[in-house]
Amino acid sequence: MPAPFTKGLLRMNLESLKASLLAAQVDTLVFDSVVWGNGDSSLYFSSDAMCQLCMPNTFGSISNGDILIGGIFPIHTDRVYPETSSDPFMEKPAPITCQVFSAQNYQWLRAMTFAIEEINQNPELLPNVSLGYWIYDSCVMRQRALQGTIWMITGQPEPIPNYRCRKDPPLAGIVGDAGSSNSILMARLLGLYRVPQISYFSTSPLLSDRNQFPSFFRTVPSDEFQSLGLAQLVVRFGWTWVGLLADDNDYGQQGIQVVKNELLKAGVCIAFSESIILGQADRNAFHIVQIIKASTANTIVIFSLDAGLVPLLNELVWQNVSHKIWIASEAWSTSILFSMEKYTNLLAGTLGFALHHGQMPGFQEYYTSIRPEISPGDIFIKELWKEEFKCLWMDQVSFWRNKTGLCNGSESLASLPRLYDANNLRITYNSYRAVYAIALALHDLCSCRQGEGPFHYGSCADTRLLQPWQVLHYLKNSTFQTKDRRTVLMDENRNPIAQYDIINWQRSSEGTLRHLKVGGYDYSTPLGQVLTVNASAIQWPTGETQIPRSACSPSCQPGFRKEAKQGEPVCCFQCVPCPTGEISNQSDSTECSKCASDHWPNIRQEQCILKTVQFLSFNEPLGIILAATSIFCSFLPAAVFGLFVYYSNTPIVKANNRSLSYLLLLSLTLCFLCSLAFIGFPTLVKCLLRQAAFGITFALCVSCILAKTIMVVIAFNANKPNCNLKRWIGPHLSYMVISICTLVQFLLCLCWIILSPPFTQYNAHSQPEKIIVECNEGSTFAFWCMLGYLGLLAFVCFIAAFLARKLPDSFNEAQFITFSMLAFLSVWLTFVPAYLSTRDKFMVAMEIFAILTSSLALLCCIFFPKCYIILVKPKTNCKKHVLGRGRR
Repeated sequence: MPAPFTKGLLRMNLESLKASLLAAQVDTLVFDSVVWGNGDSSLYFSSDAMCQLCMPNTFGSISNGDILIGGIFPIHTDRVYPETSSDPFMEKPAPITCQVFSAQNYQWLRAMTFAIEEINQNPELLPNVSLGYWIYDSCVMRQRALQGTIWMITGQPEPIPNYRCRKDPPLAGIVGDAGSSNSILMARLLGLYRVPQISYFSTSPLLSDRNQFPSFFRTVPSDEFQSLGLAQLVVRFGWTWVGLLADDNDYGQQGIQVVKNELLKAGVCIAFSESIILGQADRNAFHIVQIIKASTANTIVIFSLDAGLVPLLNELVWQNVSHKIWIASEAWSTSILFSMEKYTNLLAGTLGFALHHGQMPGFQEYYTSIRPEISPGDIFIKELWKEEFKCLWMDQVSFWRNKTGLCNGSESLASLPRLYDANNLRITYNSYRAVYAIALALHDLCSCRQGEGPFHYGSCADTRLLQPWQVLHYLKNSTFQTKDRRTVLMDENRNPIAQYDIINWQRSSEGTLRHLKVGGYDYSTPLGQVLTVNASAIQWPTGETQIPRSACSPSCQPGFRKEAKQGEPVCCFQCVPCPTGEISNQSDSTECSKCASDHWPNIRQEQCILKTVQFLSFNEPLGIILAATSIFCSFLPAAVFGLFVYYSNTPIVKANNRSLSYLLLLSLTLCFLCSLAFIGFPTLVKCLLRQAAFGITFALCVSCILAKTIMVVIAFNANKPNCNLKRWIGPHLSYMVISICTLVQFLLCLCWIILSPPFTQYNAHSQPEKIIVECNEGSTFAFWCMLGYLGLLAFVCFIAAFLARKLPDSFNEAQFITFSMLAFLSVWLTFVPAYLSTRDKFMVAMEIFAILTSSLALLCCIFFPKCYIILVKPKTNCKKHVLGRGRR
């Protein structure tokens, strides 16, 4: 074999390949890849040379151009690792097999080719310069992403690091990869050579570090913003008990950690936090599902790639887990992997952040016009046909197998509406935008004028000898735009400003899942407007319109407060009623608040209401009864007074001192009526006068009885020989006794009113739920002095009457006075402990009762016997009988 072939790898076009093979007389070639393009195809091949690196077979595609743009995409989303031999160092390892073709990821690749063709056809952008591409399938593996990167840098499918075996066309930059872990590995290598890298789906916050990754850019925002938004979304709906799941890679762990920290700051408790182990075939799905089923958390945030989530979701479907609220990161929130009918019950109601979608005019027609016959070099298009049309190609079936279900290539992608959704061009749009970012930088580079360039001595870059670091210079200073000149806002780390759509997975009329935008998260808007959600448009897993709960403990209703359970998270609590006098007017209140002094909680302790103002009112039954009794009783002495006036000339009236009887009856009437001053709203005037009126009228009443008793004693003793008491017989002594005794009480009450006057008091303490309007007596000592003086008068009167009780029958009034004073003293002696043991309006009622009872006792004991004689036994109402002569 000639020397050019023994040195390894060569790149040739198809026309020169045939001639070279004939001249070199090569018997055997091992093709490592198939190549494709649009009319300018080329391929890589290797001879069975002895000197080569042992690398996995290259799986990539090329299209020529004046300047190349690399692209790395995870066209396959799963892989099968070969079994390790008993002695792995004795034989070459078997390659890893890529499986599970992703039509959605293939669309990302096609967005790159569409952008390049669109730019090549645009005379205003990069005129006279054509773009080509190198595209590689990373198969969601770090080693394949690194292999593809080295392949593009060195120009060899089986590369030797630090060697560049390709001079032209030059490589301007690389678009990719999707996963953050892959992009971080690529960025560390590309940063050494200052090769620009623009990712369309790597969102790890680590990649924002310009010192570690100087040549890395991206068209998607950092996960730091997405994590903040996911946490705010959880808080927005009031979920306090949340589960967390994340891939065990940089993307998942860094993203979920920010979510966790923000949730904890907001007072949300974490029910569980588990990692999806990507290195295991089943992704530890059974273990995670058992945790989900055992937890009471209804909301679960999942920070994962769609491919890594498939085994877990399959296990959830198998174990019939439903009615959970899944919060999706942007990596799987719009994935078509989960559009199958078996996931409908599980994922209906899912909420997630999705990258802000954009418009790509003409892409739909471009994509749906793809045919195998017009893209014979497309190594992925047969897999797309097999996946979408469920058919096999002729070379994939055995000769003797029935040829039904074969692909004929005439099928149209336009017949598959779910394959293309113009409102779902999110990652696809970012892939398209990444190509434009490199193209705009190249356009600025090509527009440079010698002497005005940014390099040494004002020089410009030569597109034929283009160096990646020169493109990097322009990329750092260019503005990201697309064909429609839509500008992408960037922050200080050259990350796009965070803009997300909030997506809700809803059942369509056909029973399939559709992604409906129900809100947005735009970090460029003013604070307070960053997160917007239309809750009424959300379809929840339970089918209800009300926001489902996700809490460790049932919600505490108004009137209760939360009390943490010992040894459990703060979100696990018990509900305890608010203390007396306090309320909580919101659900899940942590504290109860006191009502104002004039307010009191209602029965449910959920709001403060005005306290009931309580006093002995004329409108309440007790007040009505006492007032009616007082008025009725006041007519009794008036009636007796009238009776006595009518029979004023009869012996029974004359014998009992008519003037004193009239005065006593008048004072009794006043005693009955003074009780009315204790009923009704206790105004200041009432408070000042009612006790004084009571004390003075009763002093007058008892003074009259005392005067009658004294007159009885004097009259009896005056009839004895040589007695000097005759001069005291007459009205003067009676009036003097009444005046002196009443005057003492009057002066006592006057001093009380002047020195410590009673006043109206609003008592809010004796009964917290009420405001008792009452009269504060001012001086309790003065009140008891006044009452004690009445007791003293009554006691003196009682003693005098008791001593005179055995006088002759003509003067038997002393007996009635004795009984009246005994009843009077009994009432007021009983009143004292009863009065002290009652509160509020019942104290007033007790005093009124004592006034009425004692007054009625005096009236009955003194006057009813006389009325009985006057009305019932008028024959005994004669002088002879009064003098006691009729009883012989």
